[in-house]
Order: sequence, then structure tokens, then C-alpha cells
Amino acid sequence: MNSDPIADYLTRVRNAIKANHRVVEIPSSNIKKEITKVLYEKGYIQSYKFDDSSVQGTIKIALKYNPTTKQSAIVKLERVSKPGLRKYTGNDSLPRVLNGLGIAILSTSKGVMTEKEAKSLNVGGEVLCYVY
Repeated sequence: MNSDPIADYLTRVRNAIKANHRVVEIPSSNIKKEITKVLYEKGYIQSYKFDDSSVQGTIKIALKYNPTTKQSAIVKLERVSKPGLRKYTGNDSLPRVLNGLGIAILSTSKGVMTEKEAKSLNVGGEVLCYVY
């Protein structure tokens, strides 16, 4: 049993990038689907597909690489809020990742979104991870 499914998700993506895999398959959940959608909208992954044919379902993510340098679009995935120590932030103190070059993914009352979207909606929430 996995006690932190979001950390498992990030680790699977991180390991696939290090091994230069094109596609990574991850067990599905609603929060993982929302994180995947945010990564796709912000251009960190090439595409994704939700397969709900089995009991739990899976998420297939096609990773994005630079065709000339073979460098991944994702340089670092960092888990912030953990089950042992949750990190919450208000709308007045939302984090900036690499001075605005990266994104922080938050779980808010209005759904999973980046810190820029949360700032425009004037909401705070739990900081799930940093991506750059």
C-alpha cells in the first residue's frame, strides 16, 4: 500500500524521465488526473490518456523532450506538502517557483491549479508540488 500517491506519481514521472522513456503508465486517481491536466496545459508533457477499463484505471503520459538535445521539458518535480507535514498558503503568500519560470501546483477549494491561476481567483490552498 502506498501512503502518498502524489509522491508516487511524481517519482514515476521522474524515473521515466531519467530513463528517457517516451511513455509512463501510472495508477489513476482524481487528484492525479487533475495534476496531469495542469502539466499538459502548461506544456510540461506532450499528451495524456485516461484508461478507465480496469477497476482503478491508469493514466498514460507521453513525456516531452527537446528533439535536438534530448532534454526533458521537466527539469525537476518536487513534492512540497507531505502527509506528515501539510503546507498550506493563503492567497497573499502564494509561492513563486524560479522567479516565475516554474509552476507550483495547488489544491484549492476551486480545484487543482497553478499558483498564477489561484492568484487571479484570489484563493489559497495546499501546495502539492513545484515543477520546472
